[in-house]
Amino acid sequence: MSRRRGRRPGPRLSWLLWCGALLSPAAGYVIVSSVSWAVTNEVDEELDGASTEEALPALLGDSGSLWQRSFPASAHKEDAHLPPPEGAARARPPPAPPGMFSYPREGGARLRPGIARFLAHASAWGCLATVSAHEKIPGLPFGTCLPISDGPFDNSTGIPFFYVTPKDLLVADLMKNPMASLLLPESEGEFCRKNIVDPEDPRCARLALTGQMVAVSPEEVEFAKQAMFSRHPVMRKWPRPYEWFFMKMKIEHIWLQKWYGGVADISREEYFRAVPRKA
Repeated sequence: MSRRRGRRPGPRLSWLLWCGALLSPAAGYVIVSSVSWAVTNEVDEELDGASTEEALPALLGDSGSLWQRSFPASAHKEDAHLPPPEGAARARPPPAPPGMFSYPREGGARLRPGIARFLAHASAWGCLATVSAHEKIPGLPFGTCLPISDGPFDNSTGIPFFYVTPKDLLVADLMKNPMASLLLPESEGEFCRKNIVDPEDPRCARLALTGQMVAVSPEEVEFAKQAMFSRHPVMRKWPRPYEWFFMKMKIEHIWLQKWYGGVADISREEYFRAVPRKA
């Protein structure tokens, strides 16, 4: 009996004790995404009164560390339905990056035309989609990215201008069907990059313009030159044999997405009346 009492713990028992010692400090913690964002006091209050159009999914967590304190262990057992004790302080995570939730909750519809005009003026390039006239894909959508400008830096018109060549498949499409759609993403700017927002995230705004593509009239050519060459100086040196010429879009529909909850339809009157406003 005395020999059995004096024996050391077996290898399996020692291994279990060692694991228990390592895991004990992690009690009361759960793992969350290390690339999520923190919700500030201001954001928390905003979300309480947010409309259904701008409701946020529950995807925000503590970006400060890999571990985040969870509810007490009892919350996961038989008394999980009970409310927290009275007077219990609610933990506040560290502040989120500035501008992450700067979108206005009130008057959003009133501000959308200005944001659309800002995207049209700030964008140096866009993705233009046409109806293909190519023999291999007749009638199918065909898209390409190309430089644009709605005017010199100090003169925003809201009308996108283009500098194109007849040798481009896109121009061949437009000769048969002049209707096209232009997508202008906010990801080109600084907001999404500074706040680590994925370009596909709805908070990274995007503007879609749909209308008829037409050649610029001789009366407008000088302005089109100022618009394109002031934003893209290298165009002046593009090879002349390609027969470059200017086109513009006669906008018929404006669509803006800048938050969760779908796309906003902006009227032409509101769009052209608005002053560019940073998103």
